[in-house]
Amino acid sequence: MDQDGGARLRAGTEWRAGQGLTQIERATPTEAAIGLAFDGRPHTVLMATPADIEDLAAGFTVTEGVATWADILEVRIEVRDEGVLADVRLAPSARPRRARPRNLEGRSSCGLCGVQRLADAVRPMPRVAAGRRLRPEALHRAVSALSDRQDLGRLTRATHAAAFADADGNLGLVREDVGRHNALDKLAGALLRDGVDPEAGFVVITSRCSFEMVEKAARLGCPTLVAVSAPTDLAIQKAQEAGLTLVALARADGYTVFTGAARLFAGLTVVAS
Repeated sequence: MDQDGGARLRAGTEWRAGQGLTQIERATPTEAAIGLAFDGRPHTVLMATPADIEDLAAGFTVTEGVATWADILEVRIEVRDEGVLADVRLAPSARPRRARPRNLEGRSSCGLCGVQRLADAVRPMPRVAAGRRLRPEALHRAVSALSDRQDLGRLTRATHAAAFADADGNLGLVREDVGRHNALDKLAGALLRDGVDPEAGFVVITSRCSFEMVEKAARLGCPTLVAVSAPTDLAIQKAQEAGLTLVALARADGYTVFTGAARLFAGLTVVAS
């Protein structure tokens, strides 16, 4: 397969009110089957944008609780006609794997496809460290800057992004994918591979905030997660359990903090509505 990880032009017929029909070409993001294996043993298949595969594999390993970053020896990538295989090689001393067992492929829209038991779906949350105190303006700065860093998103209008910002709101690494979980896993892998301390800033995601996104951020060790869209009730519950600051509905005119407000608003006066 072609592992370009970008976009392809597709023809279409567009209808607009008052304008009739027009033949157009539109950029569409590439999507491929990405097989993940551990020490040669198949684990799952993700539908993802075929770019930053090593980041995806490493991030998935850590955020799904398969192993720690220190346990990963290498990621072997093999491009095949039917997709891409990423084989994560773990150190012999790695602790027993506790990954959620799966028997189906993981769709780009879902982080739990193929999970077989209810107990594996919603697991106890790790506690995050205190991390850095953040100024309210830092989150606004990061969210406002993110659209300019979404190259594939601007081209296709069909992808999600996950980004890491420092404590002042300056964006660093950004990763994009057709799947929101994949984008966050790619970001996690990139941070770990580049030696960036997840406690030194915060993660921004362009998607809705389900509990799996909170869990992945917590397992990465990032104390603050900012989402452009709304959170689910379980996401808020799990953020409280992890001691994570959960910010959502982040827009140009502000945002809402659902948990862990002390990291942002310590010493500030909150006016009751």
